[in-house]
Amino acid sequence: MIVLCILGAFILGSVPFGLIVARTKGVDIKKTGSGNIGATNVLRSVGKWAALCTLLGDMLKGALAVIIARYLSMGETAVGLIGVFAILGHDFSVFSRFKGGKGVATSLGVLLVYSPAVGAVTAAVWLIALSIWKYSSLSALLAFLVVPVNIYLFDYSPGKLIYGLIIMLLIVYKHKDNIERLISGTEPGIKKK
Repeated sequence: MIVLCILGAFILGSVPFGLIVARTKGVDIKKTGSGNIGATNVLRSVGKWAALCTLLGDMLKGALAVIIARYLSMGETAVGLIGVFAILGHDFSVFSRFKGGKGVATSLGVLLVYSPAVGAVTAAVWLIALSIWKYSSLSALLAFLVVPVNIYLFDYSPGKLIYGLIIMLLIVYKHKDNIERLISGTEPGIKKK
């Protein structure tokens, strides 16, 4: 059962909402802007409503994977693993030749169900950082770098801490190019094309 759930979570996570939403507007998001299928590139390339749909879709698939695992009465360890595989599906989508987005919205969707308090704090940090600095990548990095600390403070268990660390590391890994651009001062803000 758990193997099927992991596979299902990976496939669900692989659904490229940014690609689908942009195509309805006649835009190939992979060939526009940064080429990323996430909400930030959709915002720059297509517009705010398309970006909102992408953001919500990507969050929903992460949340849904965890909801289904809980509905099937899986243990905490299995639920966390299934959530991570939904994120991996987004990051390395089977529908996009194992290329995907940065995993921010999907990770947030997972956290909001897996550990609601931590998910809420993560969302708050992301929004506050975004409103101050206007860099989506920096906001995501700041929000997810403190996820393990927030799990320790608000919803501690050894399993949750491990999955929090994995989610944090995936976010950092997928943002490695952004980190280089932030350091060099060439990272575009959320409204720059």
